[in-house]
Amino acid sequence: MEIRVLKYFLTVAREESITKGAEILHITQPTLSRQLMQLEEELGVELFTRGKSKITLTDEGMLLRRRAEEILDLVDKTEREFGEQDNLITGQIFIGAGETNAMHVLANLIKEFNKEYPQVKYNLYSGNADDIKEKIDKGLIDIGLLTEPVNIEKYDFVRLPNKEIWGVLMQKDSPLAKKENIKPEDLSNMAVINTKRPMVQNEIENWFGTQYEKINVIATYNLIYNAAIMVEEGLGYAICFEKLVNINNETNLCFKPFYPKLETGTVIVWKKHQVFSAATTKFIEKIINALKA
Repeated sequence: MEIRVLKYFLTVAREESITKGAEILHITQPTLSRQLMQLEEELGVELFTRGKSKITLTDEGMLLRRRAEEILDLVDKTEREFGEQDNLITGQIFIGAGETNAMHVLANLIKEFNKEYPQVKYNLYSGNADDIKEKIDKGLIDIGLLTEPVNIEKYDFVRLPNKEIWGVLMQKDSPLAKKENIKPEDLSNMAVINTKRPMVQNEIENWFGTQYEKINVIATYNLIYNAAIMVEEGLGYAICFEKLVNINNETNLCFKPFYPKLETGTVIVWKKHQVFSAATTKFIEKIINALKA
């Protein structure tokens, strides 16, 4: 399976047309068709459903599309790393970060590093800890900012002093908005939007204790932005970290912390025994020196 053919495949998948794909790739239509048929023969599956006006991906084609995008991203990243000059720190650092107020710490480190190495660029990916770990393991992300609980035995890491505070996002005119904090029994029979990560769900369930069975989880989320919109539209209460949603006079939202208090730590991780680019290596050194001092 050649990189060139994977690029052909992704172009046709995106355009849903061999004719348009051939035009973009500047090759003839018969040549492109032959390459795709050879790819299907090599894999032993049909990748396309060929219709009169367009072609669509089969289930196998959808799987190959995801894998091909990951492969080409990794090839592009590798080429950039080898293209860096020995006497000048350049290139890109790939960073994944969960939704956490600790991003301010990482952002300040990037700002300081940028002053030292202005040629370095940063590629940021947002996701939950499970998403980021998967991309680190595949080599698509160099450094991750993760919220606990999280299994980090495969990674080197620095733990941040910051603690995230759990609580409930709600409308300002909701019955619970008058309270200073939220106790487990306050959410009994209430519609709740909970985090999607299983390990975090366990933490939340332990905090609720026997009251957990009495709440009505109507939805889960991996990033809080859309969940906050659901809260604003009156669909329920979202369990989340403090300070992640902009709360001001223009919004109808407020945040109330849990009581007893529930806190979560944050870590910056990178894969053990990994050979990084010069830029990423320098940045990891800066993280260690700044946070372990």
